[in-house]
Amino acid sequence: MNLNSRTLALLVSLAVALVLTAFLALASYFSSKGLMVALILVFICCFLLVYLSYEALVFREIKNVYSSLEKIKKQDYKKAEGRSLFTADPLRKIKDEIFLIAERKQQEIDELKHLQVMRREFLADVSHELKTPIFAAQGFIHTLLDGAMDDPAVRDKFLQKAANSLDGLDTLVQDLISISQFEKGVVRMEKQDFDAVQLMREVFEQLEQKATARQIRLHLEVEPTERVILHADPNRIRQVFINLVDNAIKYGRQGGNIWTSFSEGRKRYTITVKDDGPGIAEEHINRIFERFYRIDKSRSRDMGGSGLGLAISKHIVEAHRSFIAVRSELGKGTTLRFKLQKEKGA
Repeated sequence: MNLNSRTLALLVSLAVALVLTAFLALASYFSSKGLMVALILVFICCFLLVYLSYEALVFREIKNVYSSLEKIKKQDYKKAEGRSLFTADPLRKIKDEIFLIAERKQQEIDELKHLQVMRREFLADVSHELKTPIFAAQGFIHTLLDGAMDDPAVRDKFLQKAANSLDGLDTLVQDLISISQFEKGVVRMEKQDFDAVQLMREVFEQLEQKATARQIRLHLEVEPTERVILHADPNRIRQVFINLVDNAIKYGRQGGNIWTSFSEGRKRYTITVKDDGPGIAEEHINRIFERFYRIDKSRSRDMGGSGLGLAISKHIVEAHRSFIAVRSELGKGTTLRFKLQKEKGA
């Protein structure tokens, strides 16, 4: 029978009480010599009972603690399920607290390992992203220095390519600086009231040529005279609009569609950017906002960009006390939504 410490203590107390009762009975009927013998028997019985109970109670619980430590070494926490720190048994409470501490420490270790992996991936990605435009610009410039400078047509062509590579490098560095500032919390949002519909129209005009090149149609689902007044940082929200629409153009379906819309809530508007592209697999959805994360690395690099657009957008939206929600299904497109505050006094 597996008895807990409280039950064992109760049984010990009962046994001691019975022995003492027998002792008093013996004291009433025996002589002084018999009383001495009875006293010795009572002492021996009480000693054995207390010792055995102590061994059963304390040593069993200590054994359980050591068993728990062995499980912790093997990272086996299943036996700790259903435990409670409100138990009256102090040794069991110690054992449960050991499990809790071990679980927390293991979670910290797992998180540190995950961060270490992300750090290695980030350094590798940064190195690759920086190396590509630098090597390209170096190649064009050295080619010109080796004699191609004398041919005006080749010179102008290579100088333009070198300039494009350096412009891409500058964009990458500026994006890295922006993310670093967001993560440090040193970027302040210059919030004001502005018309988000007009801002989206300007973004469509800016990206129209890129969309046309992939035969993608941009749809702004609002009434011709409709206005959506938001209270946010218009320059930062412009970045978000550009990044989300540009990303949909790059990875959307050739000849497909992109829809943007605004849904009014009680205190906020919901901004939606939707495409009918190939969609995103479930295992990638939670990672698309990581820095330099690319679902199809070879195709993504052919499309250009720093690989930081969605990461920057995430930081900007979070700085406005919101978040970007993603819903996607393979073969049916991707939808991104976030909310922004209405104009002051609305």
